[in-house]
Amino acid sequence: MVDILAVVLTDGLPAVEAACAEAMGHGVHSADVILNILARQRDARPPLTILTPAPLSLSHPPVADCARYDSLRRTL
Repeated sequence: MVDILAVVLTDGLPAVEAACAEAMGHGVHSADVILNILARQRDARPPLTILTPAPLSLSHPPVADCARYDSLRRTL
């Protein structure tokens, strides 16, 4: 309960009330779930796209060779 009341200072009472209502709507009453709902609402923006510089680009992309891994497993 104290954790939920503490986030009222940073997120505001309407956001905390909405998160509590959402959690109770799902039949959950854990503070961790409510804090998770609030965190997801805070981080709603998409992540930044980072462009890879040309010198750091792969010249030979890796190839998945599952047979190689199976052969290594058989030798052990």
